[in-house]
Formats: sequence, structure tokens, C-alpha cells
Amino acid sequence: MTSSVSSSMESLILKLHEISAVKFGSFKLKSGITSPIYIDLRLIVSYPNLLREISQTLVSTIPSTTQYDVICGVPYTALPIATTVSVTTAVPMVMRRKEIKDYGTSKAIEGSFNPDQICLIIEDLVTSGTSVLETAAPLRAAGLKVADAVVLIDREQGGRENLAQNGITLHSLMNLREMVGVLREKGKVSEETEAMVLRFLEENSKVSVPEKAKIVPRISSYGERAKITKNPTGKRLFEVMVEKQSNLCLAADVGTAAELFEIAEKVGPEICLLKTHVDIFPDFTPDFGSKLRSGVHLVIAERYNFLIFEDRKFADIGNTVTMQYEGGIFRILDWADIVNAHIISGPGIVDGLKLKGLPRDRGLLLLAEMSSSGNLAKGDYTAAAAKIAEDHSDFVIGFISVNPASWQGGPGNPAFIHATPGVQMVTGGDALGQQYNTPYSVIHERGSDIIIVGRGIIKATNPAEVAREYRIQGWDAYMAKCKNSSN
Repeated sequence: MTSSVSSSMESLILKLHEISAVKFGSFKLKSGITSPIYIDLRLIVSYPNLLREISQTLVSTIPSTTQYDVICGVPYTALPIATTVSVTTAVPMVMRRKEIKDYGTSKAIEGSFNPDQICLIIEDLVTSGTSVLETAAPLRAAGLKVADAVVLIDREQGGRENLAQNGITLHSLMNLREMVGVLREKGKVSEETEAMVLRFLEENSKVSVPEKAKIVPRISSYGERAKITKNPTGKRLFEVMVEKQSNLCLAADVGTAAELFEIAEKVGPEICLLKTHVDIFPDFTPDFGSKLRSGVHLVIAERYNFLIFEDRKFADIGNTVTMQYEGGIFRILDWADIVNAHIISGPGIVDGLKLKGLPRDRGLLLLAEMSSSGNLAKGDYTAAAAKIAEDHSDFVIGFISVNPASWQGGPGNPAFIHATPGVQMVTGGDALGQQYNTPYSVIHERGSDIIIVGRGIIKATNPAEVAREYRIQGWDAYMAKCKNSSN
């Protein structure tokens, strides 16, 4: 028997080999490296007795001093292990979704939990630790504390160290050297194969974590985030939010300019941002832009201290959007503090808008996600938006997003603002596919910063009173999130 390996552990290793869960050859791992050994633990779902044995042994690996209230298995292979652990120990389980639904609750974390609870992550195998970090990020964004992870097999290729750098202690049942040593001792593999694996481990002892999977420390305070924001408008928006204790944006999707001025006057004291759709107005005139910035609307914006966001959703190539932004009949550049854009045409659209907007200290929000049912802004598209934002952080101030807590690495760079549309006092949707969520779920559970509310305020009998209630609910959710982050 190899030293440090118990008889029960030796038996478990042989059982895994017997079901062909341990394979030798040439295999590309998630980290991108090619390995001479591959552990396929997805097979254990077909062997219930082995699954039960693994789960029970895994629990015994956790130090008695390790505290946890709930457990979460890394999808997908560790889910049956975590489920078995939950059932046998009566410890509640939560589940992280790898793909977030664009209907229903659209949650990144499923299950019942309290934001201040401690979650233990369960994984089948760790190489670099990337999968554990990708699970820890949305758990932490949802308010859960993650300090420990337990794994069946540690490949000893930097995962333990990478996790430690992100505040997670790894507990492992066995490592790859021990596993191969047992198999060689029992005549299941040759000395040459063992030597090949050991040489591979020596040459690949430190597998790095992709940047997108690293957990970025999340600064919750709007005031602190204002200090690290490069763009003047982004900085000013954070400051306005703090000064007014408001993270409420009014989506003023009204029919005329006159109605816009009227609703802005009513709810101005409650909002940090006014979102407009100038191309809706039938009473638009060529001098509308100058009136908006130098006339009564500027007085309202200054009096009530809010910024103006034209929801233009630019989507063309760089040269075209430059002209759309600066010229035409709307002359948006002259009066809008903030505009937004799709990234469908690539990063050139940001270059075009920045060419005119940055010298005027304007800001840009990228549409990373949308709240309409069946939309295509998800997955790789969202990841591309995040990358473009990082590359243009002097002009991009953040995102229109729906569930930033579900992103790899969570909401990401705290210098960026997340604004979420489709907010109502109650969850649900409308006949046109718009999906609604509450202020608390958007700010506290989904990791956003600004709630965008339209019809819930505009159609109210008393818009000012309802806007005040939305402001209070949004701010209370933000304060609760700050409290959880400081614990």
C-alpha cells in the first residue's frame, strides 16, 4: 500500500478504475493543457453505491472546524455528489445555474437561503480551480459567504493556490500522485505510465486561472466606486446616487416632449437618472436639443440633481454612429450625459462614439443583456460586452444588464455601473415579452446598481408618490447588500 493512503481510499481508487473513470491517453482539459490522464467522474451517477461511498467519504474529509449552512455542487458533475451529501447529512443545498433562463425568475442561484449564510462548495476534481471560482462568484454576489471547497481529487496543478488567493480553502480527499501510485502498486498501470503522469505534473505544476474567472473584490459602496471610476460622467452618477440616496432611473417613455417635462418635474426629486427616447416625440423640432440642454429641462435637471440618459441603442458601424451621435436632427451629443449601444457591430462602435463623446465628458452604457423574453444578448455576447468595456473604461461607464451576478466572475469591475430595466413592485411580465423583477431582487440578488422603472411610475395615479416608494425600496436593497458585504 502506498504511504499516506488508507485501505478505504485504496479501495475507492480501484473502484473508480474498475468503472473506467480513470483513463490514460491524451486529453485536452478545460484549462487548455493536454494531459496523459483524465478522470471522468460523470460515470458515477450510474453506480449508486459508489456515489454514496464517495459522498460519505468526502464529508469525512471536511475538518470539524469548518462551518457551513448550505452546500453547492459545481455543475454538472458534482451535482449528484452534492445532492447525496445533502440528503445523507440533512444540510440544505442550493444550485448554481450555468445557463440563466430568460423567463421565470432568471435566478443564478436556485434554492432557499439567507444572504448571510455560509456555503460550502463541492467539486469532483480541481486542476486550476476555475470551475470553483465560477461557482463562488454568483454565490457571493447573491450574498452567500464562501470560504471553503471540498473536492474528491486534487490534480495538484495550482488549484489550491489559486483558490487561496481568492479566499477559498481547498480540502481534498486524494491527489493525482496518490491515485496513480495505488494503480501502479496494484498492477493496473505500468511504471512507465506512472512516470509519464508524474513528469506531466512536474512540468505543469501551476495552471493559471483565466482572467474572466478570477473573482474581482466587489466594492459595494457607491461612494468608494466613484473614486475608482475613470469617466467623469460615471463618477458624477455615483456621486448623485449617494447625494440623493437614489438608485432609481425613470424610463420616461412618454408620447410628447411636453409630457416628458411634466413627469420629470413630478419625480425629479426621487431619481438619479432620466432615460429618454427622443425619437418618439411627434412634437420634435430642430431646436429641441438646444431647448433640452439650455431651457426648462436643464433647469429641472439641475434643480433636482439628476443626469440625462438617451436610450438611443446605437448599433451601426463606427463612422455612422459618429454622425448619428453628433449630427442629424436630434444632436444627442449636445444634451445627453449618457447614451447606450449594442456591440453587434464590434468594438468599432465604441471607438466611433468615443471620438465625439469623450472630449465632452460623456459616458456610454453597453447593452450586455436585455429584459425581453427570447432576446439573444447572453452568453458569449455578454462576455464580449464586458471585454469591450474593460478596453474602453475611460468612456464606457457600465452596462444595461439583467443578472450580472450570473456573469463569470460576478458583476466584475466595481468601476462599472449596472443598470437593469424591467423593474416592478411585483415579478411577472407583459403581453409583449417584457420580464419584470422587484427592486430587491435586482439590486440585492442580481448584483445590479440602478433600477430602471417606466410604466410602474408613469401610469400611476400619483407618480411622485410611487417614485418615492421605488427609490426607498431600491436604496434599502443597496444598503442591505452593503451590510452583507461588510460582514
